[in-house]
This record gives sequence, structure tokens and C-alpha cells, in this order.
Amino acid sequence: MEKPTLPKGTRDFGPAVMAKRQFIFNTIRQVFQTYGFMPLETPAMENLSTLTGKYGEEGDQLLFKILNSGDFLKKVDDPTLASRQLRPIASAITEKGLRYDLTVPFARHVVMNRNDIAFPFKRYQMQPVWRGDAPQLGRYREFYQCDADVVGTNSLLCEAEIILMIKEVFKGLGVTDYSIKINHRGVLSGIAEAIGAQDREVALFVAIDKLDKIGVEKVKEELRPKGFSEESLTTLFELLEVKGSTTNKIAFLYDRFDGKETGQNGLRDLREVLNLLQSYNADDTHVEFDIALARGLSYYTGCIFEVKIHNSGIGSVSGGGRYDNLTKAFGDKENLSGVGFSFGVDRIYDAMEKLELFPKNTIVASKVLICHFDDASLQYGIGVLAKLRAAGIPSEIYPDQKKLDKQLTYANKKMIPFTLVIGSNEMQTGQLTFKDMEKGEQVKATVDEVIAKLR
Repeated sequence: MEKPTLPKGTRDFGPAVMAKRQFIFNTIRQVFQTYGFMPLETPAMENLSTLTGKYGEEGDQLLFKILNSGDFLKKVDDPTLASRQLRPIASAITEKGLRYDLTVPFARHVVMNRNDIAFPFKRYQMQPVWRGDAPQLGRYREFYQCDADVVGTNSLLCEAEIILMIKEVFKGLGVTDYSIKINHRGVLSGIAEAIGAQDREVALFVAIDKLDKIGVEKVKEELRPKGFSEESLTTLFELLEVKGSTTNKIAFLYDRFDGKETGQNGLRDLREVLNLLQSYNADDTHVEFDIALARGLSYYTGCIFEVKIHNSGIGSVSGGGRYDNLTKAFGDKENLSGVGFSFGVDRIYDAMEKLELFPKNTIVASKVLICHFDDASLQYGIGVLAKLRAAGIPSEIYPDQKKLDKQLTYANKKMIPFTLVIGSNEMQTGQLTFKDMEKGEQVKATVDEVIAKLR
């Protein structure tokens, strides 16, 4: 018999893991709802016409395509089949694909439901996505994203609230050592203009985005063959390596961008976001102006965010930015500007697990296990169980007639913190044996006293 296996890059989640994942989901959901975002779900599969062309050539190659149902080869003519060319054959036998992210399905939803949506539209979405990446630590083929986006407004209040939401989520999760890196597409364009590389922006941005991974010399080696002179590289790193606070960096670049409107506008946006944080009685703690941050080159047009948890060995756990062309790809005449970000739950989980940040009580399912000795105490225990559950206390009763040691072992394995032991004496007096499993202490108490203590 064949041994069961999982597809590479996917995982099962047992109860203990799911409890921790739900802790993350619930924390994120609560913050999203506190900031006025409404839930949305879209199908796991989309038409390939919706997905392709939205993520660049590399993204298109990572899409999981779904074979047409039935005789999927009937639409492929013999010459095409004999050619063994993947693209024309695939286009004939697949019309749908698993969603690659949540943003493109969101854009499709907005365009299809424009007349029913009140703008600005604030939505959050927490669902799995699929990518044909090579699996590795922190990178999976099936993983969850938790997105929050606002469309239909250019207000920088949205960017400021993204920073506040990230801070609140990490506070709720107990993560204290992290950084929210922020940059602006205008700042990157200002740098390109300052070194005379307006016609080579993409090559420049792709290279400098690797700065923290490969270092200065490797970035220079990558740029020299692409026409960047030593003088331009010297100027580039004078701009990238400026030290000091975010305020000092902005002031320095503003002077260097003299006459370069795009760059100065980007800096003004960043300054306004920081000023808005102060209006919210917040500050720029954990916020770092990273001049080399250049993620999302094909779609971000304004502020850019990336979040990392320090000392975790995991890449970015959250990211996002401002985009001005969300609905344009779907032929929308009144194109909508938006801004959004996403938490990668799987990466957050891996980081918190490595750093041992999960609260101990996260994995508790029931709070009380009722133990018994015979049919009479089982029936009595069911009545106690009903009272505990009516009081909102998660509880269960051991279903079988087993020795007490086995029942207590069950409680320990499930990390149930309290047990109620019911025998003939307990039924006669109403005084139940209430045990704290961690401390090993036990007392006699009535059901009402137990409820009061656990509440």
C-alpha cells in the first residue's frame, strides 16, 4: 500500500499548531475591524484571464493552473499537440488558476461591484494563496495572507493607519523587536534622477533592493555592466548611506533633490505620514526610513512598506504600499487609487515559534476536564458539564470508563489546566475535587464556586 504524503510546500496543522495560528488570525482580525475594515472573501480559483499579466513574467510562471474538466485535450488540435510547446497547449487545456495573491481578486471584485460599493472602500481578507515557488524556510506553496486595503482615496491618513495597525498587531502578539521599513517610489525616482539614470530605473532599483543581502560591492558589481559610471555609483551610495534619524534623512535628501520635483514630492509624503502619526498620539518608534527599499516595482506608485521581525531568520512578515493603477488592468475607466498591506501568517508563526513568543495558554482547548469513576458519576458529571458550559467555560467530560490516572494523563496531554474529579462522596456532598494541574494543588468546591473561580 502506498504511503500517504503531502504535496511539497504544503502542511497539515494539528490542534496545537492551529491554536497558535488562530491566536495570530484573531489578533489581526480584531485590529482590522477596530480600524473600520470590512471582511471579504473571493473564490480559491480565478479565470486565468484575471490572473495573468498582473504579476510580471516570473509571477505568471508561478501560477498553479487547473486543468479543464472532462476531456480537456479535445480543444487541442493535432499540430499544437505535436509541437510539444507548453504555452499554446496550456492555454487550450486550462482556463482557471489558483489565486496567487488577494489583491488582484480584490481589484476584480471592486470593478464588478463598483455600483454597490461605498468609497473609500476598506476591506480585509484572510485566505490562502498558492504559488509554485521552491519550498524553503518561511516560503511555502500554500500559505495564508491577511490583507487590508483602502481604495478610492489618496489620503495619507491611510498610510499612517497602516503603521498604527502593524504596531497594534505586534503589540497583541507580544512581538517587540521588529522594524517597519518605509520608503516612497518618488524617492527612488529622485535618486535615479540625481545620478542620471532615469532610463535605467528598474535595473537600479532591483540592484539596490538587494543591498542588505549582498552588500555595497556586490551591488556595484551588478550595476557597472549596465552603464553606471564610478561617479554615479559614488553619488548613489552617498544618498543611500546617509545616517541619522528619519527626519535628518528626509532633510538631507530634500536638499540633494533640489529641482527634482518627483523626489521632493515623495519626501513630502513621508514627512506628512510621520506628522500624522503624531496627530494620533503615536510616534515613529519601530519605523525606519529605508532609502534602498524598492519592493513592488511593477505596481507600487507611492509609499512602500516592509516589516521584519529581528533575530528570527525569517524574511519580511508584512509589506505593502500605495498603488494608483489597481483597477486599470480590468479596463476600469475611472481608475481607483488605493493603498494596502498584507501580513504573512505563516512567516509570523515561524518567527514567533523560533523566538518562543507564543503565550503558554494559547494551546489550551478546554479549561476543565471532568473525571469520573462509574456510570452514576458520569451522569452526575454531565449535569456539572452543562452548568460550566452555560457559564461560558470551555469544558469536556472524559467519555469512557477508565482509571483516574489515564483521565488525568489525557488532561495533561491536552494541556487542560483544571480537572474536576467526581466520585460517590462528591455526589453526596456537592463538594467536587477541583485540581490545578500545573500546580498540583486541589481543593473541595461546589460547582458555583468553581465557576466563580474560573471566571
